[in-house]
Amino acid sequence: MITVSGSLNDTEYGKIPLSNVMVTRKKNLFMGRTWRTLDIQTSLGILVRDPIVWVSIHRYHHQYVDSEKDPHSPIFGFWFSHMGWLFDSGYILEKYQEHKNVDDLKKQAFYRFIKMTYTLHLFVFTALVYVFGGFTYLVWVVGVSTTLLYQCTFLVNSVCHIWGNQAWNNGDLSKNNWWVALVTFGEGWHNNHHVFEYSARYRVEWWQIDVGWYTIRFLEVVGLATNVKLPTEAHKLKKSVASLNKFK
Repeated sequence: MITVSGSLNDTEYGKIPLSNVMVTRKKNLFMGRTWRTLDIQTSLGILVRDPIVWVSIHRYHHQYVDSEKDPHSPIFGFWFSHMGWLFDSGYILEKYQEHKNVDDLKKQAFYRFIKMTYTLHLFVFTALVYVFGGFTYLVWVVGVSTTLLYQCTFLVNSVCHIWGNQAWNNGDLSKNNWWVALVTFGEGWHNNHHVFEYSARYRVEWWQIDVGWYTIRFLEVVGLATNVKLPTEAHKLKKSVASLNKFK
């Protein structure tokens, strides 16, 4: 299901209009991948939560990264950081009481509407899949596809905070992991993301494959994305010096 609203303001972050790329970007909305475009809600039909919830969780992750207050902290083990935290219904509520860090989204009627009608979107999408393709489509489009996409995005939460290379020493456990980057369209360059949170491009080195960035760049070229933000050379140099000092 795709719904389109008006253009986003400068404080908001666009979504990539491809379902397989969209899920891996979902948790990064309003924190990274900064670019301005139409608000295309492709993710509503693939069984992910509404933007207010996911944005809040991701902001808390960056605020309390790799600590006991991190929503999916690796200090509690691989399974917990991968998806175990999802099965503890009171975990987020216990730590944060409520989603208090997304007032900017709550003020917008569009996101309040999505939150209130989230279940309806899922029902309509599932019904349409069944009408057009029957039970087989239901299994593959809603079941198998969604499961695989979930696992890809969860790999970033778990694997990329445990195994990989830390090119930047920014005080957390985030890692760059090349094979996670391949299956998540660039999200595996997670250490880069934690250092340059605002960047629309996760790759820093030319050889780092980042399909998400290629998509955003294409949309920019054809005029569907503007205000694309990238780290300056001065900022990268500053972070490099800071990392070298921390590694000593």
